[in-house]
Amino acid sequence: MRGGRARFSWVDAGDLSSEAIETMLHDQSKPFRGVDPWREQYFENEPVPPGVVIPVDEVSAWALYPNFRWVHNKLLICETQGLPHGPHGTIPTEYPVYSKPIYNMRGMGTGGRVIHDEAEYAASLQPGHLWMPLFTGTHVSTDVAMEKGQPRWWRHTTGKHAPAEGTFDYWTVHAGSDPDLEAYLGDWLRKYLQGFTGIVNIETIGGRMLECHLRMAEQWLDLNGPGWLTAVVRLYAEGVWKFADVRREGYSVVLFGDHDRRWTIDRSAVAQLLRRPGISSIQITFDETVAPEHHAMPPGGFRLAIINCWDLEAGKEVREELRRLFRPAGSPPAPSAMPVWRKTASSLT
Repeated sequence: MRGGRARFSWVDAGDLSSEAIETMLHDQSKPFRGVDPWREQYFENEPVPPGVVIPVDEVSAWALYPNFRWVHNKLLICETQGLPHGPHGTIPTEYPVYSKPIYNMRGMGTGGRVIHDEAEYAASLQPGHLWMPLFTGTHVSTDVAMEKGQPRWWRHTTGKHAPAEGTFDYWTVHAGSDPDLEAYLGDWLRKYLQGFTGIVNIETIGGRMLECHLRMAEQWLDLNGPGWLTAVVRLYAEGVWKFADVRREGYSVVLFGDHDRRWTIDRSAVAQLLRRPGISSIQITFDETVAPEHHAMPPGGFRLAIINCWDLEAGKEVREELRRLFRPAGSPPAPSAMPVWRKTASSLT
């Protein structure tokens, strides 16, 4: 997601506790791979046939689709669209440009920034980064159900940026279609993802692609309607897309707090807010046992919660209730209890 530089620190694998390693190994046995703990609520009760694996993050998609790993390379996303681009060290044809890592397996706009002129570019050169056009226009996240290289279902979500760098106020999950965008993306998908079956998520600004992910956008999957995840499981299990699509417009409202402090909240109070009319789900989007600096977050704030809802005003009201409920936590847990960001079992070998 394009939204400024993310704040993130790495922790060495040697810092992992035995419990964290066991958790990662167990995660590899799950059919839905790469699910953040606060989004398990969407997946935990969905049956999946034995042997079926469905990726939910970049790392899992990389492992599952070796023939399509090139889509993680942002240089190739630009090249296949005929867009000006180049690795750092090559000369942009005009400014401003957008700079970001060629590969980003963590999302949240990690390492991304606007570069305004030649002097700033010369001072910002980094190995493994690229420059590309600074797009303007509507920021759209599009999920596509692909069956043997053919798009069978589309859902578009647009983001409303918040004032702080890299943050969003809310996303609108639209009930309607976008024929022009679907025509552009459909041509690209049929040409470059021939034979692919599964869910693809594409991010665009102004009708041009900046990211392609071989997985769903799980942040608001409950807003896709009843039976959607069951249809996804069937797609991966049988290679067939069948979904009785009855659409409603929905919203994903985001709450940010300050960086560099530990936050906590009364989970029973959160459960009470779920009873409000128009609210579909609430995510508390961080792990209290992990130090704040070890979360991938945009520079403008630490994401505390997401409210998925059918009524935007109801979602904003719940956001304000949550804002009042969050408070700074007490003393931090012992270092041995702090797991790092999710890794696959193979990354430990």
